[in-house]
Amino acid sequence: MTVSMEKIPHPRSVVWREDRLLLLDQRRLPTETVYLELTTPEEVREAIVKLAVRGAPAIGTAAAFGMYLGVKDIPDVDAGRFWSTLRRVGENLRSARPTAVNLAWALERIRRRLETLKERPVSELKAALLAEAHEIQREDADMCRKIGEHLLTLLEDGMGVLTHCNAGGLATAAYGTALAPLYLAKERGWHLRVFADETRPVLQGARLTAYELQQAGIDVTLICDNMAAAVMQKGWVQAVIVGTDRVAANGDVANKIGTYGLAVLAKAHGIPFYVAAPTSSIDLQTATGADIPIEERPAEEVTRGFGAVTAPEGVQVYNPAFDVTPAELVTAIITEHGVIRPPFGPGLQEAVQRSQG
Repeated sequence: MTVSMEKIPHPRSVVWREDRLLLLDQRRLPTETVYLELTTPEEVREAIVKLAVRGAPAIGTAAAFGMYLGVKDIPDVDAGRFWSTLRRVGENLRSARPTAVNLAWALERIRRRLETLKERPVSELKAALLAEAHEIQREDADMCRKIGEHLLTLLEDGMGVLTHCNAGGLATAAYGTALAPLYLAKERGWHLRVFADETRPVLQGARLTAYELQQAGIDVTLICDNMAAAVMQKGWVQAVIVGTDRVAANGDVANKIGTYGLAVLAKAHGIPFYVAAPTSSIDLQTATGADIPIEERPAEEVTRGFGAVTAPEGVQVYNPAFDVTPAELVTAIITEHGVIRPPFGPGLQEAVQRSQG
């Protein structure tokens, strides 16, 4: 089923319009809904680095369009400049954020596609690049819905669900990964009670997840990160669903900092811990979570969050953007191809092979 972008119940994170890339500036949510109009790959990279666009699938989609912005004005007679610029722009975009594998995946997919057309005129290469960026976005929307359908088979009407960070429509082309089953449940008339962690220090759960679920009319309760154990203890949560920025070949999962702690809590309370992962987030070249590079963010995100001074001047800060949840704490990984249970290795390999045709 192809998703109709017009029916998505929240603002779209990435929009292409008349040779311009429009990115919903997620730094300004929930108080302002503002789109950045970008016309260069350098602007796209800055938007990725500074979290104007975030969420692994949305980053990959934005970077794909950023590649086109980098070459669209090259004269059609200058093939040498086209290919050299393509390499330079790709390398620059790839370095924007190291943990989310979708970024490198999208850029590599475009490179491979253009390599099959290497002898074609530059005008055709440009058109193919733009078409591939649109296809990445369309496929992501379809994948999200399929992930939601598979996840919904693990849930029941009336359940309480806890989620962390924002793995919703704002982080993808549509629906999201971890939030997709919540949207589909509402379509079916189910009532799920959702608890959204605020997600320190940048508050993606408070600013983004709570925002988009509220916009869609879904029952959502915002909690501080350190309230998750108490909510589980009260019996209000029957499932934890998170997204991921990278899944290693053994099933270890990198996701927003704080995810590992939730997995430990879920294990202690006997609550299933589900990871929603499009196959584009599966990295079979990375053996275990220990091999996943973890991005560290500026100290100011912790000491001066949103402009308010919240720590003594000069204090040392450790601010990793992600942590790694060991595979043994994961109940199931859900891709667009179905539910994968431990041991994860064979199932992850099969899912990637199916995606590659």
